[in-house]
Amino acid sequence: MALGFGTLGFSIKIVPMPWDVIGHTWAVQMLQRDLAQDRVRHAYLFTGPKGVGKRTLAAEFARALLCSSPDTPCGECRNCTLAARGAHPDLLTIAPVESGKRVRAEKIKIEPVRQLIYDLVLKPVEARRRVARLLRFDAANVETMNAFLKTLEEPPANVVILLTAESADDLLPTIVSRCEIFTLRPLPLEAVREALITRWLIPADRAELLAHLSGGRLGWAARMSADEFALDARAQKLDDLTALLRASRVERFAYAERLSREGSLDRIQETLNLWLSFWRDVLLASARATAPLNNPDRESQIQALANAIPPAAAGRILVEISKTSGFLEKNVNTRLALEVLLLDLPRL
Repeated sequence: MALGFGTLGFSIKIVPMPWDVIGHTWAVQMLQRDLAQDRVRHAYLFTGPKGVGKRTLAAEFARALLCSSPDTPCGECRNCTLAARGAHPDLLTIAPVESGKRVRAEKIKIEPVRQLIYDLVLKPVEARRRVARLLRFDAANVETMNAFLKTLEEPPANVVILLTAESADDLLPTIVSRCEIFTLRPLPLEAVREALITRWLIPADRAELLAHLSGGRLGWAARMSADEFALDARAQKLDDLTALLRASRVERFAYAERLSREGSLDRIQETLNLWLSFWRDVLLASARATAPLNNPDRESQIQALANAIPPAAAGRILVEISKTSGFLEKNVNTRLALEVLLLDLPRL
C-alpha cells in the first residue's frame, strides 16, 4: 500500500508489521498465505503443550484478521491498535475462569459460550469480520462443546473462530473435524535461551536454566522468569522428592496428605510433571544417554541416583508417576493416589 503526497511524486510504502511470534515460522507462513490468498477458513484450532505459544499465535492471527490495511497487519490502523490491546469490539474472547479446588483450576462455563453464539450472529462493528477466540477450550465440558458445535457447523458470515487446546484428543471429534489444525511443537532450547536474554533481558545463566526447564515452551519460561519465587518453589519440590527416598512410611503418608491439600488439581499436576522431568533425567543418566538434562542444576543428585538405581527401576518410577497423573484426571481420590505413588518410590 502506497501513500502519495501532492505533486512531489514520492510515496511511502507501509510495510506490514511483523508478527509478534517467536518461532513457529511454518505456522505463521501458512496463516499469512491464507490471508494473502483470501482463503481464510472459518475455524482454526491451535494445539500444543501449555506455554508453547498457542495463545500468542492466536492473538497475532486475530490482529491480522481485523487489520483494515491490504498489507496485514499494518500495526498502525485503529483495528490493529485496538486488537493489540484486546479492546476491539469485533474481537470476542472466551477463557477459563477459576473453579473449585478438586476439579481443574479453570473451567469454561456454558453461559458465556451461549452469549458468544448470540454475539457472533451480529454484524461486525468496525472490521470486515468478527473474530472469536476460545482459549483453552479443552477446559469446557461436553455440554458446553456441544452447545458451540452448531456454530462451528454453520458459522455466520464474516466470522472466524480460533480455538486453543493442549491436545485435540481433549475435544469432541466433531469439534476437531471442523477446524484447520495447527499443532505447535516445543522450540529448540537455544531459541528459548536467546529469546529470554534478548527480549526479557534475563541474565545468561538464569536463561540457560529456564530454557532447559521449559522443555522448549517459551511462554512457560517467560512466566517463570517473571516470578521471583517460582524457582525457589521448584527447588523445594525437588528437595522434597529426594527427601522422600529416605523417608519412612509414616512420613510418606504425611507428605501425601499435605500435597493433596496444597491447592487445585493443576498445582498437584505441576508437582508430578516436575518429578517426571527429574526421573527422566535419572533414567537418561542411568542408561548413559547423551541427551541434555531437563534439570542441569541437579546433575550431581541425578548422577548419584543413576548410580544407585538401574534403568529399569527408574523407568518403573516414571510409569508410576504418569499413571498417578492419569488417575487424578479421572477424579480418583487424590490423597489415596498420592499415597500409593509415594509408597512405590524406592527407599535409599
